[in-house]
Amino acid sequence: MISHAHNAPERQFVRFTLSQRIEHAVQILSFTGLVITGVSQKFNTHPVAEWIILHLGGIEVVRTVHRSFGVLLILESIYHVAVVGWAVLGRKQYGKLWAMLPNLKDARDAGQMIMYFLGLRKERAKFDRFDFRQKSEYLSLVWGTVVMVLTGLMMWFPVQTTHWISGEMIPAAKAAHGGEGLLAFLAILIWHMYSAHLSPEVFPFDTTIFTGKISEERMIHEHPVEYERILAQEGTAAQGAAAEPAAAQATEQATGG
Repeated sequence: MISHAHNAPERQFVRFTLSQRIEHAVQILSFTGLVITGVSQKFNTHPVAEWIILHLGGIEVVRTVHRSFGVLLILESIYHVAVVGWAVLGRKQYGKLWAMLPNLKDARDAGQMIMYFLGLRKERAKFDRFDFRQKSEYLSLVWGTVVMVLTGLMMWFPVQTTHWISGEMIPAAKAAHGGEGLLAFLAILIWHMYSAHLSPEVFPFDTTIFTGKISEERMIHEHPVEYERILAQEGTAAQGAAAEPAAAQATEQATGG
């Protein structure tokens, strides 16, 4: 652990940009609205669902609100794909794409963490910018969004859908939409809530996605590989900056300036 001078503010590292934080806020808004209006439709005979539908103005209003939140989710998803596409294809920042894709190290890290929690390893796995749990959650979000959007559009436009595929796919889409929605709700309620709020490492609340910053202490503990890479890059940059005046002076002397 790196020691800090007394009363010196702890260094903060930027983990999420303003754009990413806004995306997360839109995700929270759209997901919450979709869950409330979607679950109330799926379990419409339950007293709580009946209360929600009644106080929102009836089933037709609930459906309209649900579709509105669906459109918001679609727009946010399109924006996200555009941002990733521009970073990879436009700016050639391939590392941003690879950082979120699973690899062999993730499998080894998962095995080591299981052994660590069982007391069979003394050290935790050393993670890079994203660990295998975060990658799994992100890819689950991507997959779930694709399923929900496609099945939702099929139910919203059944006549147009049956021009391309069999009508039997409409009730199948309804079943998949409801099942995937319930699965997503439970995943957020159990998995994401624990990792973002109830985990001893962040309890009671992980503010990183809202502030965009993470402390140096957490970087060392949670993302040591990324932390070491940042320090190495800063060291290289500092050496380059220090070498520039010396090179300029040598050039001046050589030219008799």
